[in-house]
Amino acid sequence: MTQKRRKFKPEFKAKVVLEALKEHETIEALAKKYELAPNQISTWKALALKNLNSIFSGEEKNEKKNDFDIDKLFVQIGKLQVENEFLKKKLF
Repeated sequence: MTQKRRKFKPEFKAKVVLEALKEHETIEALAKKYELAPNQISTWKALALKNLNSIFSGEEKNEKKNDFDIDKLFVQIGKLQVENEFLKKKLF
C-alpha cells in the first residue's frame, strides 16, 4: 500500500527548526521525537538559515508596498469624490 504524504503546518516546522538551532538535542533525537526523517529536519534548518536575512529585509519592503497602495487609494478616492460632485450637479 502507498502511504499518504504528510503535510506540516509552518508553526510545526518553526518549532522543530528552533529546537534544532538550539542544539540541545541531536538531529536524530529530534527526528525520533517528532517522528520525522533526520534529512527533513536538516532541510528545514538549512532553508531557515538561508532565508534568515530576508525576514528582516522583507518587513521594510512590505511597509513600502503598503504606503504605495495607500497613496493609490487616496488618488482613487479623490477621483470618485469629483465624479460624485459632478453627478450631484447634473441631477438637479
